[in-house]
Amino acid sequence: MAAVAPAGPAVAAEAPPATVEEARLDGAAPREILRRGGFDAAAPEFARSLAKAGSFAEAERTVVRHGSALWRRAVDRAQGRGPAGGDLSRDDDRPLYWARLAMTRELRLWQPAFGMTEEGRARLLDRLERSSRGQDSIRHPAGKGVKRILLTGFDPFTLDRDTRISNPSGATALALDGTWLRTADGSLARIETAVFPVRWQDFADGTVERTLRPHLPEVDLFTTVSQGRPDRFDIERTNGAWRGGFPDNANVPRTETVPVDDPATQPQWTSTTLPYAAITAAPTGRFPVYDNTSVTEVPAGSGTPVVRPDGPTPGSLARAGGGGDYLSNEIAYRATLLRDRLGLTGLPGGHVHTPVLRFGAGNTDPATGTVTDAEFVRNRLDIIAQVRAIVAVAAASPGS
Repeated sequence: MAAVAPAGPAVAAEAPPATVEEARLDGAAPREILRRGGFDAAAPEFARSLAKAGSFAEAERTVVRHGSALWRRAVDRAQGRGPAGGDLSRDDDRPLYWARLAMTRELRLWQPAFGMTEEGRARLLDRLERSSRGQDSIRHPAGKGVKRILLTGFDPFTLDRDTRISNPSGATALALDGTWLRTADGSLARIETAVFPVRWQDFADGTVERTLRPHLPEVDLFTTVSQGRPDRFDIERTNGAWRGGFPDNANVPRTETVPVDDPATQPQWTSTTLPYAAITAAPTGRFPVYDNTSVTEVPAGSGTPVVRPDGPTPGSLARAGGGGDYLSNEIAYRATLLRDRLGLTGLPGGHVHTPVLRFGAGNTDPATGTVTDAEFVRNRLDIIAQVRAIVAVAAASPGS
């Protein structure tokens, strides 16, 4: 069926201003990352294609084509296919992030001759987001004899503190998308990945469930991945239904119960089904891997939050899962809640927190530092390799 422009007012809506995230594009570090990653031409090329669109349907095709091409280009670069396009290391996730924002800014400000309603622009922005994050291109092979693994990562965040920041979980998603691995038990496994924004509203709008719901019934293992604590990996045992208020990439805070469909049946806690004992016992890399059981709860009959090192007590209210009270915890909560609501309680799945990705000594001040250094690259490569090893251990465990 041909795409039809969403209904809306006859008069075209005025182009909205650039977002908080898009405004950061004008900083020196983002511009340098785009140039040295070879992605600085992506947005101008996209704008030229948009300018040729004579209808909403044509614009939508243009958006999806360029968004999908951006994701494929980032994956190919990370996996050593095609030209690097610049001198940033191929494992770098940041060119994708900043190029996407440059493209969404072009789309947000575009005023086509045929007019654009607010609803229509929102639909195009959504298509660009999903296609450039790999969310609509998850394709596991059919048939027996192959284990199917789904892994997710995140955008960089805390960018007002340092716009040079990279997220090793996003870099891992690029490095592993569409790859194969042979597990310790001899099984062949295929990994498919996607990346998510660090924005509360996208999660409230159901982006996690919309992306994962079609695929959880067909996979043998899933893991959400994010950056966590310094110098360690954590397998998060328990996830909580609470948003702790830390501002997201749009500088929006949220302090509330995690908003989900059918809140009347919403549990305060969900649990990992990843084989945490096997993972923590295996030699997966240079960083230690912990089975993290700690949570923060308000005990039943109390009004005061307390830390529980061994997990929640019956009837308590969540204030932080093992992975905290930010979007790392929330994606784990949403993914495992979806697993349970789909009746897939035996499906191995949960959350892996990576070490914090650090710049090298002498390069920690964003005011004077460079956008990359040898230690920064080594740390990111080591984290990517260890996530892959963790996934291989999990996929080889009984039940996976």
